[in-house]
Amino acid sequence: MVNSLDKKPRPIVHHHIILKPHHKWILGGAGTIVILLLITLSIFSYASYVRQEYNYNLLNKKINDLSTQTQGNINALSSSILKTQQGLNLLNVNVGNITDQFVQLKASVGSDFSGIIEKDVPSVVTIRTDVAQGTGFIITNDGYVVTNAHVLEGASMVQAIDDNQNVIDASLVGYDPNLDIALLKIPGNYSKLILGNSNNVQVGENVIAIGNPLGLQFSVSQGIISALNRQGQNGLYAYFQTDTALNPGNSGGPLIDKSGEVIGINNFKASGSENIGFALESNYIKQAVDNISLTYLNQSLV
Repeated sequence: MVNSLDKKPRPIVHHHIILKPHHKWILGGAGTIVILLLITLSIFSYASYVRQEYNYNLLNKKINDLSTQTQGNINALSSSILKTQQGLNLLNVNVGNITDQFVQLKASVGSDFSGIIEKDVPSVVTIRTDVAQGTGFIITNDGYVVTNAHVLEGASMVQAIDDNQNVIDASLVGYDPNLDIALLKIPGNYSKLILGNSNNVQVGENVIAIGNPLGLQFSVSQGIISALNRQGQNGLYAYFQTDTALNPGNSGGPLIDKSGEVIGINNFKASGSENIGFALESNYIKQAVDNISLTYLNQSLV
């Protein structure tokens, strides 16, 4: 029997895998392909990012350009609207001027005072006291009224009645007895009559008188200027002579020319005559009103 310890050990054999050349080529090619794919993918991703960035910037530029263009259009539209509004305002002014000129033309050529009467009557008031009645007219928007002083003589109260038949308590500011002018004040806001320049009045001009003859409120009579600078009862050559019909109640009312301005205040008529009336010239009315307002109000009204 042979002892197993006496046997020689078998040598350990290491088995090496030997790659053949075609095997090496296959592995190397696969690695190269992977690397190329990774590079290609990176390039594609970067190109996609660059393209997206370009499109984003292009979109922003378009948005900015559109915003700028829109703002420009808005500004142009605003300017157009402003110019249109200015044109409409100018048109309204021109239409108003044309209308006024047309009314004046009718009054001077066709003797048609209808437009002037419609415009001026709201500025004329009936003056009523406890002893007499006359006429007055408003010369300021805040309610200063001119009338004849003799209309208020002996009165203890005075009221104004407008064209809407509103009865308004009036207060006496002051008066000029020599020119027979009194200044009253009524509360409220009104349209006013303009005192014209009596130096520009000519003989033969068409005029109208608005008043309350014999209690007939807001009656209108028409005539012409018959003479200038007639002497009045006060000795002053300060009166227009007119053939416009004047009767009791017309005192203190306005004598109005073709432009709608007051050129005189109807004062008296020749005793025992028809159609010979006299009106204090407007420049003297201004003088009297200024004297009264400066004396009692410390301010000029006209």
